Amino acid sequence: MIPTEPIPNPGARPGGVAASPSQSAATGPVASNTAEDIVVDREEFDALQRDLDQALAKADENWKLYLGAHAEMENLRKRTERDIQNAHKFALERFFSELLPVRDSLEMGLAAASDSVDIGQLREGVELTLKQLTTAMDKFGIREVNPLGAKFNPAEQEAMATVPTTQAEPNTVVQVVQKGYALNDRLIRPAKVLVAQAPAPDGRAGAR
Repeated sequence: MIPTEPIPNPGARPGGVAASPSQSAATGPVASNTAEDIVVDREEFDALQRDLDQALAKADENWKLYLGAHAEMENLRKRTERDIQNAHKFALERFFSELLPVRDSLEMGLAAASDSVDIGQLREGVELTLKQLTTAMDKFGIREVNPLGAKFNPAEQEAMATVPTTQAEPNTVVQVVQKGYALNDRLIRPAKVLVAQAPAPDGRAGAR
C-alpha cells in the first residue's frame, strides 16, 4: 500500500491550525486601523509643532521686550546717579548766588570806611547788608529762632542759666545770648538763652 501525503490546506496557519473565515476577515480591519492611527499621530505632531513654534516666537518676543526694558532701566539708573551727583555738587549754587550781593555790600562798606568813617552811613550800610542776608536766608527756608519772652522750648533752645526774677513768668526766656536757626523746620543750631526762675522764698537772687 502506497502512503499518501496530506494535501496542504491553503487557509491553514503554520503549525497546522487552520484559520477560520471569521479570523481571516478580521485581519483586514486591523491593518486598516493601524494606518488610521499613524495619520492621527501625524496630525497631532503637526499641531504640537505649531504650538511649539508659537511658544518659541512668543518667548523670543518676550526676551526682546526684557532686553529693551533692562536697557531702559540701566539708562534710568545712570541718569539718576548723575542727577544725584550734580545735586550734591551744585546744591549750594543758588544759595551762594544769593550771598554774593551780601559779600559785595560788605566789601563796599569796608572800602568806604577806610577813607572816612561816618557812623550814620556805616550803620545804614550794615543794616542794608543784614537785610540782604535775611532775604537770602528766607528764600531757602532758613528760619530764625529768637524766643525772647516766649516759654522755654528745649526742642529749639539751650538754657545757659536760670535767672531769678519777678519781671517775667518762670520758665520764660528773658535773654537770648545767641540766636538759633532752622532749615525747613530742621534745627541747625539751638538758641542759647537765659530762663526766668521764681525768686527764692528768702529773697536771695542771682543766676545759677
